[in-house]
Amino acid sequence: MSVHAFTVKSNDGKDTPLSAYAGRVLLVVNSASECGYTPQYKGLQGLYETFRGRGLEVLAFPSNDFGAQEPGSDAEIKKFCELRYKTTFPLFSKVPVKGTAAIPLYQHLSAQKGGDVRWNFTKFLVDRKGQVVGRFEPSVAPDSAELKAAVEQALAQP
Repeated sequence: MSVHAFTVKSNDGKDTPLSAYAGRVLLVVNSASECGYTPQYKGLQGLYETFRGRGLEVLAFPSNDFGAQEPGSDAEIKKFCELRYKTTFPLFSKVPVKGTAAIPLYQHLSAQKGGDVRWNFTKFLVDRKGQVVGRFEPSVAPDSAELKAAVEQALAQP
């Protein structure tokens, strides 16, 4: 199944079909505003700015699943990200990302690569056809050579 088959809620509550991103490479990340990895928002924005012209989209899904580190409302999360980290990539509604409570998209991502998400800022790389081609744990920074190389490889594919 393709990631493009799923519909998710945008940060403002609107249904967003991921088919709208068909033909683009996606980096799907579960985020949190009060985590030790929260500064990765800056790196994600940098990655987005570097590669979006070549077809990369960063899709952030805030989640309160780990240590209650995302207590804010969708509006508060958006304001935090934009003011603190100057994010411009798509931000979606706060969702559960692990176990049976996970939204269908995250159930699919986890089933494709590595099982349940274990912490905030786990990153899934999805190719232009909607197939999950990589998973990067939170310790892999957005500006790491490993992640950049994987993004470059995915962007090079038709």
